[in-house]
Amino acid sequence: MNKPVEDPVTGSRLPTVRLLIIPILVYCAWIVEAFLLAGARHLFADPDPSGLLGYTIIGCIVTGTLIPLLCIRRAFVEGAVNMFQMGFRSARRTVITCSLTAVLCGVAVALASPFGVGKGSFITAFLLFLPTGIAAVMICWVLVGTHIQAYVRGGGALLSISVGVVATSLLFAIMALPLGTGTPGPDPLFRPVCAGLACGLFFFAVRDVYATVILVTVSIVFTGAGSISPTYLTSPPPDLAVSAAAALATLLLVHWYLSRHYATILVPVQRKG
Repeated sequence: MNKPVEDPVTGSRLPTVRLLIIPILVYCAWIVEAFLLAGARHLFADPDPSGLLGYTIIGCIVTGTLIPLLCIRRAFVEGAVNMFQMGFRSARRTVITCSLTAVLCGVAVALASPFGVGKGSFITAFLLFLPTGIAAVMICWVLVGTHIQAYVRGGGALLSISVGVVATSLLFAIMALPLGTGTPGPDPLFRPVCAGLACGLFFFAVRDVYATVILVTVSIVFTGAGSISPTYLTSPPPDLAVSAAAALATLLLVHWYLSRHYATILVPVQRKG
């Protein structure tokens, strides 16, 4: 049974800060920025180019992707996480996993699209929420989820994965409130919590960042479809693709950096005799 990672100098207190407190603080900072840059301004109701670009750069790229990278680097050095656990896999496996995920999501969209039969509206909404989906995966699962799992892994795989799934699903659901993408009604978090549980189970089972981004973004579209202006969906501006491409390019750069510096090496087990 694996024991929780401990600092050789200061004991267990410092890993608690690194594996729990710092990831949660990053999440809280991201939530505050999401409210200030998106929710308070009703950004998704009628996105303006400057507002969407500012939210993408500050909330999704800097806080949502690059700051988690800084935390992940220290976790690599400590041996708390590795590339496999974070979901950064080989290109061949990623292409296969993303293709299967896209097919499954496509079937779900074809059967129950929140925008009816129009595929263009769903693609527009997907691109609009893609930076948010990337930031959500990087913070809720790659950062907080893997760090929580590392912190409690002394209790066994079942406990660590269960705690990771429940914790990350709640964090993902809470995100809908400051963003203003929760479902209307007396219980706006019911569907986001269910979506978070499904995405959490998917991430810890498949361990692929890009496939999880697809599933998470599709989930945000389903739960937040009512928050987008119908006019915006029918005539999206060109800057929409620029924001989505910038967020995706940043994720690819993070993957490239990690693969160059922190590749997971499989050591074969030597049998005696």
